[in-house]
Amino acid sequence: MFWIQIQLNMKKITFLLLLMLTLKLSAQNKDAIVGIWFTPKHDAKIEMYKKGDAYFGKLAWFKEQTDANGKPKLDVKNPDASLRSRTLLNLEFLKNFVYKNDNSWENGEIYDAQSGKTYNSKISLSGNDKLNLRGYVGISLFGRTETWTRFK
Repeated sequence: MFWIQIQLNMKKITFLLLLMLTLKLSAQNKDAIVGIWFTPKHDAKIEMYKKGDAYFGKLAWFKEQTDANGKPKLDVKNPDASLRSRTLLNLEFLKNFVYKNDNSWENGEIYDAQSGKTYNSKISLSGNDKLNLRGYVGISLFGRTETWTRFK
């Protein structure tokens, strides 16, 4: 009877340890996009971060940060005239991505400062170091994907 009780307790402890490990790995997966990423041409670095339960991205560095006069580049194509005087550096242009399942973040949006347009967007990871960002209009079928690499 005593040995049966010990075996049952060991099974409970093993189950709880496995459950805790699974929950910890799941939480780590959600934050896998957090960090610094290079755009495809390596001419910009994007910082991905978490606010609350959503994920965001801002322009942390880019090659041509100033105009011909040496002044910081501005968000001149923004459809909202009151936002056209903000600088592109540190501009939060990826917003409200929500973790859906393994390596997938959806329901976000991406702002394209070159055109002043905002698109629906989703993110997926290929391994730890490849981020696939898809911007689209309406449904994902009508869009474009860029692959970013993790900055190390």
